[in-house]
Amino acid sequence: MKLRVLYFAALRERIGRSEESLDAPNDVANIAQLRDWLAQRGEPWSSAFAEIRRVRAAVDQTMVDDRHALHDGAEVAFFPPVTGG
Repeated sequence: MKLRVLYFAALRERIGRSEESLDAPNDVANIAQLRDWLAQRGEPWSSAFAEIRRVRAAVDQTMVDDRHALHDGAEVAFFPPVTGG
């Protein structure tokens, strides 16, 4: 499955890029599985996704939860929670 993955804020800094195009394996069907697969790629992804509960996701510019199904050509954005002050 072809995906465009975007990284924002601290994730972008830790991974060292703002986006990448990926060909995810067939068993990556939802956000949780994509996070796991990315973390298993080794550094810098494993440390960037170490606190998985704190990383939020959006698919095609809509906030989603971990069970959200992915589709070929999806744009997936990962970012840390945002706080105001």
